[in-house]
Amino acid sequence: MRALAKRTNVPGIVFLVLLAAAWEVSARLVNSQNYPGFIDVVAALVRHAGELAPALGITLVRASAGFALSLVTMLPLGICLGRMRSLASFVEPLLDLVRPLPPLAIVPVVMLFAGTGSMAKILVVFYGAAFPILINAIDATRATHPLLINVGRSIGLSRSEIMWRIDLPAALPQIVSGIRISVALSLLISVSAEMLLSTNGILVIAIAALCIETLFFRIERNLLAWHHERASAGR
Repeated sequence: MRALAKRTNVPGIVFLVLLAAAWEVSARLVNSQNYPGFIDVVAALVRHAGELAPALGITLVRASAGFALSLVTMLPLGICLGRMRSLASFVEPLLDLVRPLPPLAIVPVVMLFAGTGSMAKILVVFYGAAFPILINAIDATRATHPLLINVGRSIGLSRSEIMWRIDLPAALPQIVSGIRISVALSLLISVSAEMLLSTNGILVIAIAALCIETLFFRIERNLLAWHHERASAGR
């Protein structure tokens, strides 16, 4: 019980409760149909849960697919570019050219090749979620201490083994930070893409986003327990 209380973000919960209370009070003061209160919104969500649940599922599947595609492609690419400077010198100018474009700006191009269906939305999510993972992986790999690389070479590790056994674990804390950013972007871009391209989906996704962020935070704490313990010991 104490461990559970220790892990619970009490200030965050209190803030959300106060925010909901302020929303409800302000709605009652305004007294407008265009500004429903928190209780009315929750009641509407419960009343239409049967209609909203499938649409929410569609949105989450698209966001998850785009995020997963960006993770499995950009993470190894970022580590390779961070370790292979000769390859990075060819690829990074293209990345610098494309990266400033906002995800929704590529929607017309995506529509030409993928139409307006689920694949188009997944590609837009992939584009938006790719760069935080890629850039963090590149920077984290380049920040790996040279002594670790020299030790790996001295014991006969190949370049691919150095990237897998040394670069990836050393860069993981910063990479996970980029992944957390990409998770949030995947949800936001999925919703925005549905507003422009679509047909089905859901725009009320804040609660789902909060749950996913909380779940990912728990996974990160367990996956990087060694990193957080070392950081706490160094304070």
